[in-house]
Amino acid sequence: MKKRVVSLLMATAISASLLAACGGNSAGSSAATGETGGDAAAAGGTEGAVINIYSWNDEFRTRLEAVYPEVESTSDDGTVTKLKDGTEIHWVINPNQDGVYQQKLDEALLNQASAADDDKVDIFLSETDYVFKYTDADADVAMPLTDLGIDPDTDLADQYAFTRTTASDQNGVQRGSTWQCCPGLLVYRRDIAKDVFGTDDPAAVGEKVKDWDTLKATAAELKAKGYYTFASYADTFRLYGNSISEPWVTAGETTVKVDPQIMNWIKDSKEWLDAGYFDKTVKGQWNDDWNKSMSSSSKVFAFLLPAWGIDFTLNPNWDGETGAWGVTNPPQEYNWGGSYIHAATGTDNPQHVKDIILALTSNKDNLIKISRDYQDFTNTVSGMQEAATDASFASEFLGGQNAYEYFAPVAENIKIAPLSSYDQGCVELIQNAFSDYFQGNVDYDRAKSNFETAIKERYPDITEIQWAE
Repeated sequence: MKKRVVSLLMATAISASLLAACGGNSAGSSAATGETGGDAAAAGGTEGAVINIYSWNDEFRTRLEAVYPEVESTSDDGTVTKLKDGTEIHWVINPNQDGVYQQKLDEALLNQASAADDDKVDIFLSETDYVFKYTDADADVAMPLTDLGIDPDTDLADQYAFTRTTASDQNGVQRGSTWQCCPGLLVYRRDIAKDVFGTDDPAAVGEKVKDWDTLKATAAELKAKGYYTFASYADTFRLYGNSISEPWVTAGETTVKVDPQIMNWIKDSKEWLDAGYFDKTVKGQWNDDWNKSMSSSSKVFAFLLPAWGIDFTLNPNWDGETGAWGVTNPPQEYNWGGSYIHAATGTDNPQHVKDIILALTSNKDNLIKISRDYQDFTNTVSGMQEAATDASFASEFLGGQNAYEYFAPVAENIKIAPLSSYDQGCVELIQNAFSDYFQGNVDYDRAKSNFETAIKERYPDITEIQWAE
């Protein structure tokens, strides 16, 4: 593993001394174990007694238990799942907050070559914001799926193309797979729509929000009636961020390039905030004020959310009657989120890992079951097209509306933004730096300077920041 890649893997908080200790030897060890894992998969060799799966919550475990036919039982505390052949899955769960999950995972991956078989990482999960860090061919910590005996062109042919691209390294080799596809919609309050537009019909509302220019005019209508279009400037970031034309950091370089679309987000956010189209008291997302802006007492008209955002964020925060929300097209197609399953290089359970990945991401019946049971928009093009016209997929929370009717066409038109190993830090820190600017705590130049300082602290190998004009 190249020294720079090791540094990136450990950027989530591992000490400099550990970096130095782990520096040079990982490359040879990683490559060797990768070949061993591939050979074992092809030869159907002896499997280990323990499958260690690293994740940040129980989402993957619940999906696996719901559809993987080899599951026999799970311990009461959810830490061990026993398979019918006696193999045990040990769930190693660490929180995403403050980079803890990545820190623990990185430590384990860097020790993978010397770890005892029952301690090796077999499967680990990543999110879209940092998936490329782990699929990087130089890092070689996630096995190519072909080394497991999975042919993406045939076994995963029904997946959305952009999810396969997201799970691939810089050479186009797929090193992960996902059961999720996370297209986003505009989710709106029906009562506010009726008050301002005279209708809550999804098609009619869709015309009012069909592109950014139209939505800006609609925002003025909403304001005139005492409503905010969105809760926060952070709510629109994913749409701009999905539209960047080149990665934050080009492979092999040490320069962060702030794309023109990010600059447009900064300009537009300031304009919308000053115009009163956002609620100035809501600073960002995932805080108490943002959660409260989803309540019945809120004056916020809409949120930009994927399926998981509706069911696991909006629904729990809503305290009014069922059926108060509807969905329609967003002003532009976008994707938000996605959990990717990777086979760890050096796994001693390649056959089990292959079976799990195929069961969770290739079997259409399993994916449809996950959609029904958990409201995930799953990664099967034909399955989601069928769901879009199937009345049994109607949502009680959305007043009987079938959201898949709107999700499916968005998913088919998503063009994933170019990825880099630095995405999570850039996405987080640019929003943090300019939140202070939007709130009037610092001026524009200070916000830029604060981002430059923060990104270099997060990634010490970054030497320059280039701002699009």
